[in-house]
Amino acid sequence: MAESTYDLIVIGAGAVGENVADRAVQGGLSVVIVERALVGGACSYWACMPSKALLRSATVLRATQNVDGAKQAVTGAIDVAAVLRRRDRDANNWDDASQVSWLESAGIDLVRGDARISGERTVEVRHGSGAVEILTARHAVAVCTGSVAILPEIPGLSDGEPWGPNEATSVSDAASVPPRLAVIGGGVVACELATAFAALGSKVTMLVRSDLLNEQEPFAGELVAEGLAELGVDIRRGVSVRSVERAPDDDGVRHPIDVILDDATTLVTDRILVAVGRAAATGGLGLSSVNGATAPLADGDWIGVDETMRVPGTDWLYAVGDVNHRSLLTHQGKYQARAAGDAIAARAGGAPVDDSEWGTHVATADRHGPAQVIFTDPEVASVGLTARAAEAAGLNTRVVDFPIGEIAGSSVHRDGYRGQARLVVDEDRQVVVGATFVGPDVGEMLHAATIAVVGEVPIERLWHAVPAYPTMSEVWLRLLEAYGRPGPAAMDRPAEA
Repeated sequence: MAESTYDLIVIGAGAVGENVADRAVQGGLSVVIVERALVGGACSYWACMPSKALLRSATVLRATQNVDGAKQAVTGAIDVAAVLRRRDRDANNWDDASQVSWLESAGIDLVRGDARISGERTVEVRHGSGAVEILTARHAVAVCTGSVAILPEIPGLSDGEPWGPNEATSVSDAASVPPRLAVIGGGVVACELATAFAALGSKVTMLVRSDLLNEQEPFAGELVAEGLAELGVDIRRGVSVRSVERAPDDDGVRHPIDVILDDATTLVTDRILVAVGRAAATGGLGLSSVNGATAPLADGDWIGVDETMRVPGTDWLYAVGDVNHRSLLTHQGKYQARAAGDAIAARAGGAPVDDSEWGTHVATADRHGPAQVIFTDPEVASVGLTARAAEAAGLNTRVVDFPIGEIAGSSVHRDGYRGQARLVVDEDRQVVVGATFVGPDVGEMLHAATIAVVGEVPIERLWHAVPAYPTMSEVWLRLLEAYGRPGPAAMDRPAEA
């Protein structure tokens, strides 16, 4: 039985684990990462990168078809095989050699196998051969294993061999794109993949219990629903799946699937995609062996952490990224990872840890409404609090809306541009606490809003941040005009022609 000792053991070599390890190495620690699948994790091979690659070609085509002078040059339809080839390239053909090479260049050791925490600062790794390796940490263990898709308990669902998001984003070839696709769910993943497969040629039906994107501003779900309908997607609201029935395959022929709904109707489809949420990927980690944690830990649970990503009640265990359930977004996980890696290195070296509100070693932005882009058509870009969330938090707010299609830059960007922008302003502090933009390509406008929200830039100062003309960012000027200039006399200036 091999045994090795490092300053830090990281479980999970996705983007989050890589960043924790990198920051710790830069802080002078020796680090090993344990990974049972591909180095680079879900974002690189099954989530962020392949899903956006599936969406991008059709988004570009629709954008071109909505600009006169360019649309006349567009002939033919989407080349599905070419889209999938491009997706394969973006997913590195599911080969992690380049990521492994990066680990080596960064001075991070890699051990492949299934990790289990067997005691304080001790991780047992079982290799595919059956051999067991014991890793011991001088200072810390960081759990960075992410999350997994939830499969609801629906009678007969497993017989329908449903897809989760991973199976959908890694669909092998054009022949594997289903003629009919039923999507269970109405959240971000459901909406993005419904958009993608409608563009690839599937007849998509979405089965949604309530509204689309119900954690966003209401107009976001409404505009995305309109965009999906234009793609031919059938959105059935207020329904749940009661059961699923499918006859066994016969001589290699896959039979259609009957999806029985709670309104007594039956939907016949060729494939089911389940996108109803995520669960912590902590099963089998041996969390119950962790002593001293403030809250009892169990395999499969989300792991609670403090602002430096350390598990309360321990001085050695950290949980970073999806597993702590603070924000299930790759960029936020990487942000947490930078804070955690630096904190681990500081504590190991006996240096002070800055865990103040906006300190070096904290990930407090998770609590202030992280930035998010939903790559539907139209896109949804948001940061901070929705109007509903701000009200629930007890803030004295004012909501300001403006149609992005009335901005001069939007008419240059796309013929017949439709979109909506909203600011949520804390009236007591005169700062923006939330912003949402919905429309084609609004994702690239979001960071300005993120700076305004996180930086708590006063409204009166935003008046001096002049947007270039004619760009869609000029919506900021229109929103400020709609709000009115703070002070005794509000500005009332007519818009340019």
